[in-house]
Amino acid sequence: MLSTLSPFAAAAAPTLPNPSHSPPHFSPRLLSHPSYLLLDLCADRREVRLFLPQVVKRGLHLEHVFQTKLVALFSRFGDLRDATLVFGSVEDKTDELYHSLLRGHAKHSSLDDAVAFFRAMRRAGVRPAVHSFTYLLKACGDRSDLGRGREIHSQLIASGFGSNVFAMTAVVNMYAKCRRIEEARRMFDRMPERDLVAWNAIVSGYAQNGMAERALEMVIRLQKDGHKPDSITLVSALPACANVGSLKIGKTVHAFAMKAGFDSLVNVSTALVDMYSKRGAIETARLVFDSMRLKNVVSWNSMIDGYGQNGDAEEALRLFKKMMADGIQATDVTIMGALYACGELGDLEEGRHVHELLTRTGFESDVSVLNALITMYSKCKRIDLAEDVFENMPVKSLVSWNAMILGYAQNDRVEDALRLFNKMQWENVKPDSFTMVSVIPALADISVLKQAKWIHGFAIRLCTDKNIFIMTALVDLYAKCGSVRIARRLFDAMEERHVTTWNAMIDGYGTHGFGKSAIDLFEQMKRSSVKPNDITLLSVLSACGHSGLVQEGKKYFASMKEDYGFEPNMDHYGCMVDLLGRAGRLDEAWDFIQKMPIRPGISVYGAMLGACKIHKNVKLGEEAAQRLFELEPDEGGYHVLLANIYAAASMWEDVARVRTMMEKKGLQKTPGYSSIDLKNEIHTFHSGSTDHPQSQKIYARLARLIDEIKAVGYMPDSDSLHDVEEDVKEQLLGTHSEKLAIAFGLINTTPGTTIQIRKNLRVCNDCHKATKFISQVTGREIIVRDMQRFHHFKNGQCSCGDYW
Repeated sequence: MLSTLSPFAAAAAPTLPNPSHSPPHFSPRLLSHPSYLLLDLCADRREVRLFLPQVVKRGLHLEHVFQTKLVALFSRFGDLRDATLVFGSVEDKTDELYHSLLRGHAKHSSLDDAVAFFRAMRRAGVRPAVHSFTYLLKACGDRSDLGRGREIHSQLIASGFGSNVFAMTAVVNMYAKCRRIEEARRMFDRMPERDLVAWNAIVSGYAQNGMAERALEMVIRLQKDGHKPDSITLVSALPACANVGSLKIGKTVHAFAMKAGFDSLVNVSTALVDMYSKRGAIETARLVFDSMRLKNVVSWNSMIDGYGQNGDAEEALRLFKKMMADGIQATDVTIMGALYACGELGDLEEGRHVHELLTRTGFESDVSVLNALITMYSKCKRIDLAEDVFENMPVKSLVSWNAMILGYAQNDRVEDALRLFNKMQWENVKPDSFTMVSVIPALADISVLKQAKWIHGFAIRLCTDKNIFIMTALVDLYAKCGSVRIARRLFDAMEERHVTTWNAMIDGYGTHGFGKSAIDLFEQMKRSSVKPNDITLLSVLSACGHSGLVQEGKKYFASMKEDYGFEPNMDHYGCMVDLLGRAGRLDEAWDFIQKMPIRPGISVYGAMLGACKIHKNVKLGEEAAQRLFELEPDEGGYHVLLANIYAAASMWEDVARVRTMMEKKGLQKTPGYSSIDLKNEIHTFHSGSTDHPQSQKIYARLARLIDEIKAVGYMPDSDSLHDVEEDVKEQLLGTHSEKLAIAFGLINTTPGTTIQIRKNLRVCNDCHKATKFISQVTGREIIVRDMQRFHHFKNGQCSCGDYW
């Protein structure tokens, strides 16, 4: 713009001339000139450019007062090129002119450029000014540049401002923002006098550095020092109340704000909304929000985020829509809050609307927003759309890679998660703890012990093996890879344990059928400083169910509300039905369902139906199925269970009716398969499949194996097969996927090696019986992970005690 105006065309001199310390002579009438008044009213760069031609046309740009004003305006609005051009055209430069341009550099240039200009000022003899140091210290703090901050601090002292309250407050702020809170405190303590701004700086510093108790302590001290907290104090103190976990102190601060009249201020009310939300008092937060006469976009964002973080995504989305209807301009934080809510609800349609909104409002290149978009699509089961967003991102942060890896893991795309994990390293993106806790659960899904040891070693090389969340994920991984002993060794070696750590280990024992060990560990947890949560109790109940510990399970279920104040949810009720049903107490299980205080869901009736199948109870099975089908489950497995109950009772017409029902609903039986890992390659087998390269060897070995186990007492269990002749039944049983996988393992591993396979469905009775005999005649330990639990077969016995 200015390069087209000849009076300003000359560039600034490469070295700054000495300033004139005497103010230039100018006519007072210029301060009241209409053009000067118009410039004084400019609120943005657009308005400055609108009035500038009139200033140049009248020759006012040659007047020092106008030159000074233009430098100040261009610096304020970030037009440093034009500010420099005007600055260069001024012959007698005052200190004020230098300080105006320095302020622009500190706010809008790189820190290197700002410091370079500051040094040039010193060489030009510009008198030091407190505000110049405060500009630069703020820039250093905002950019977390501790080295430059120390340099500016030393020059501030050398310039004689070491006792200046404004300068030293800026120093305190700088050190606090650079995560050197102890240095900030030392600077604060050295101040000969402190005003409220200085006290607020140290309060905010402690709060920003996660030291909430110290922040609140300083609020008390500032009052003892004779100062009265203002709105800025409260805005710093309230987040500290949330972080320290004290709703009581937060309410005290709220009461003080009301008494002092600060609760009518938008920033204070917004901080109250945020504090109450973070402490789980979402209803109180909403009362504060609704009582606000004025709300800004930060207020809306705090309330939307509050609902999201408190598990009410539906209300978060409803509030977002109201905000849009009220014409409030969305920010990046608004968009991310809405995307989070859509993801939690699995609401793809609304998620796409938010995607369109972010494109219209110019956030399509915002990395944080795009990361939230990846997460939303992943949670809505549209991993393909998440991939599109990820691949088209102009810049990817580490969070972007983590979000995509987690998205793959959550959508059962384990191989893609591992592929992307490897790719990020090829592109020199160093994984962090969040990457690891996304990849490790993906590996847990494939249950390969070798992979578990590899990722464990990788965590050690990254020096993240002491991270509590990574270690918890590794405990879970080893347990799901069949090595519960290694999981327990890692658990015992941890210096600190989160509640999820205890949950992982208890659940690991439960899925391996070690119910007594799970209970012992839970009792140990009760004696520790870590309090159980609802997931802990769910893991304990599940462990009891897998081991037939009925009385123990009933005791722990009763203790949920009595001892811990937890209201059982649908999963807890489902566990209890499963516990009673597996133990053959079907009437008690059905009575338990009838007395539930909440409407039974699919998991509850599904557990009942499974128990009826195990114990061949047609009557209760029909009742459970009828209630279950009214809930319209998406999978056909429940219909198959009912059909098998009918088939076991030779009720063939009813079997046909269920199969017809499945066809009309488009439901299919999930095909069973078993997989085994060999030399980093996963081999998958289906019942009767012949497409494996070693099929002939596998079937030959399996035939010999069947003869060997028959010789020691094995008799095929054909109860699970119907509508076929006995000889055909035996043939079909002999080619089940588990047996094919075991035969493959025997062929390709050395004697004594443990064979570990994974089955996507529940192990059938015949395969369970056969595998016990196989472990006996081969001397091998065979570990089978089915859809519900682990079975450790050794010396003709199974760890489940034939209870599964």
